[in-house]
Amino acid sequence: MTLAIVLAAGPAAGGAVEGGEPPADRLAAQWRRAGAGEVRVAADLAELADMVAGATGPVLVSGADLVAHTAVLKHLATSPVGPTVALVRTDPPAAGQATVREERGQVVAVGDDADATGVFGGALRVGAADLPALADAARAASGGPLAAVDRLVAGLAARGVLIFAHRVRLLVAHRVGDAAQRAAAEAAVAAVDEDRAELTLSVKERDDFFTTFFVSTWSPHVTKAAARVGLGPSGVTLLSVLFAVAAAVLFGVGGRPALVAGAVLLYLGFVLDCVDGQLARYTRHFSAWGGWLDTMADRFKEYVVYAGLGFGATHAGFRYGWALALAAMTLQTVRHMTDTWYGALHDEAARRPKVVAGDAGGLGGKLNAASTRVQADTGSVSYWLKRTVVFPIGERWALIALAAALFGPLVALCAVLVWGTLAFAYTGALRTLRARWMRVPVLTTVDTGLHRDDGPLTRTLPTARRPLVVAVVAALGAAALLVWALWAVHGGRDLPSWGVVLALVLLLGANSRAPHAGALDWLVPAALRAAEYLFAIAVGVAGRAPAWLIFGYVLVLTLHHYDLTARLEKRQSAPPLHAATLGWTGRSLLLAAAATAGTVSFALATMTAYLFVVFVASVVLAWVVLPARARGGDPSPG
Repeated sequence: MTLAIVLAAGPAAGGAVEGGEPPADRLAAQWRRAGAGEVRVAADLAELADMVAGATGPVLVSGADLVAHTAVLKHLATSPVGPTVALVRTDPPAAGQATVREERGQVVAVGDDADATGVFGGALRVGAADLPALADAARAASGGPLAAVDRLVAGLAARGVLIFAHRVRLLVAHRVGDAAQRAAAEAAVAAVDEDRAELTLSVKERDDFFTTFFVSTWSPHVTKAAARVGLGPSGVTLLSVLFAVAAAVLFGVGGRPALVAGAVLLYLGFVLDCVDGQLARYTRHFSAWGGWLDTMADRFKEYVVYAGLGFGATHAGFRYGWALALAAMTLQTVRHMTDTWYGALHDEAARRPKVVAGDAGGLGGKLNAASTRVQADTGSVSYWLKRTVVFPIGERWALIALAAALFGPLVALCAVLVWGTLAFAYTGALRTLRARWMRVPVLTTVDTGLHRDDGPLTRTLPTARRPLVVAVVAALGAAALLVWALWAVHGGRDLPSWGVVLALVLLLGANSRAPHAGALDWLVPAALRAAEYLFAIAVGVAGRAPAWLIFGYVLVLTLHHYDLTARLEKRQSAPPLHAATLGWTGRSLLLAAAATAGTVSFALATMTAYLFVVFVASVVLAWVVLPARARGGDPSPG
């Protein structure tokens, strides 16, 4: 149960408009409407500390000087960004109000900061794990120029609590000091159409060019309709999957009418892909399950479309249609792995501003400053170019739809590969320079073995001291094996077994239990994914396995690896059956053995089926069985 506490201390606690409800009572009623299970009023911080001591769930805290839409409080209470969240406004700070500095959505400084990006809005949600720090901050907070609730959030920041920022947009949230200010703030609240503002807020504040101008201009109407008929975000996600699968089938069928219809369905599926998130934000129906499902569905949809294009290109007479689909899927997965870990690196760097500021004059520092300036110049040509050149999902789906409808599956796949490769080179080069400047280790903050996807076999293998170097060498060795296999098969020859064994030795040499603390070690998971996928493709080609079977095997691997990254992003624990997936070392060793025995097709089919069953069973355990036991038998996902 969520507890809300209104801190009545302060000059505005008695500043009610004449004949109106006392401020603390009014705010308490708003917290109840915002979803708080219990609401209390604390006279001072010492009383608040005593209340927090008995709480077991999240605690909402606000000062009585806050005048805001109830939706603002509800958004804060249900914010999915993290367990502890502070309300942040862009208004100039008044006396007694703390300024805050944000980086990447995190509050990294509270107090009198010359580089402040906002002002504390007078309310916060504190996660259960941070309640001891909240109680300690409340007891330790002494008098001073800041208001009581501001001293509280400053105390949390001083204790190292990770605080996320929830910015107020479109709706009203003011902090008042007297009855006149309160009357003006209440008038401002009444002047805003709360529901209309919430619908507008359901659209991401910053999105990519195609999504902003060709989807978000009308998708809120779909969001509103879905809310009216009672359709939930997960239901919209599943509908978008159906649209993408139908588009993939039409791309595979070929012929101009089918290709155009597939392009239309792909576009509509992408609209629904945006609507599911908008619906979650509009209705405030967030869940770990919904976030995980959305992430996994996005990748599955894209790769099913690649499969449809690959089949369509092959069906149209191009021999290597499936090969292009495999290349697109491998490239995109490796790109996503670098995106995930670079994002984690940037988040970790934001928490360590002193480390980042150590070399502001280097090339990486200049690039970082330039990127920050461009991102701040919202709507400029450079802003949109920066967001578009990286080839985000909206641009990928738009390119696929247009190229497939106008020119066919082969051109669509080639276009995706060309733009994707250029985007990967661009982002890879810039991120490498910036990461060397930041010098922040990120894999040391998580279960390194889990996110490397090490299996039981890794404990018996020698360990390398430079994890990135050996991972890159493994990927290059696998790539060389693939080129060799393609050359041999094209010439009607067999690939020597010793070639597979040599590549396997290089691959297994990437095993490392050393600390991944290097400035570029965030690239290790992506390098390992590239090494494993390329090795599997090379073995499949050498063993003359059907191209669709190789694609299916790599697709199942991508689902397994996206499951790991989705859990990282959603702060979830490891998959329940992770050990049963054997790790990249175990899977590669089995494929090498199959290549030596001449049973590659059988091995790929068996391992594909096995890994898919393990994946599905792990999903059922993680999202249905184990949560049901924790809830006492309710079978619905959380």
